[in-house]
Amino acid sequence: MPRPLRLLPALLLPLVLTACGTEPSSVDRTELEARAEAKQSAIELIHVTEVPGYEVAKMSVGVIGHDGFQATYTSKTGEMITLSVDRGKLDGKSCSGCERDGENWYRTSAGTHEYARSEGAATDAHVVRLSADSTRVDRETLRRAAESAHVADDEELDAVLPDSAGTDPGGQPVERGDLPPVGDGAPNNEVGASG
Repeated sequence: MPRPLRLLPALLLPLVLTACGTEPSSVDRTELEARAEAKQSAIELIHVTEVPGYEVAKMSVGVIGHDGFQATYTSKTGEMITLSVDRGKLDGKSCSGCERDGENWYRTSAGTHEYARSEGAATDAHVVRLSADSTRVDRETLRRAAESAHVADDEELDAVLPDSAGTDPGGQPVERGDLPPVGDGAPNNEVGASG
């Protein structure tokens, strides 16, 4: 009798290992690319970071420069860290007032501070920056944000990119009361009786 009991764990091991395997992503890469294009950001430039106590503000997600990416992470008490990625290079010569801190460059200017680093090869070089108000976000928190910033995987892209351009979080078009029902769609700025 003891012998079959010893075999049971050995027989179950392949089932357990199969069940623990990574499941294929349920996110459609083509849809993610379309969502990035709607935000006018190159999908390869979209980065995310992880900072304890901070979450990305969905309304802040957008383009910077020609096809870069920007998002702001906020805490419950109102502190903000802005992550931006744009094409270009960064080194000691091009980063005036910067000091080296690990793989990043650090600088302060007029109440803000920033960590930045270059990524990519010469043909697709880009700069990853994390900046914040130096009176609200301490250097250690900003450093952690910079060190954990990375290219978003498909699951992270799905979480950070809005479902489609021009919709609210519920997926419905944003209703604007100042747009005329006919014409070129420009806001109605007619002068009324009071103006």
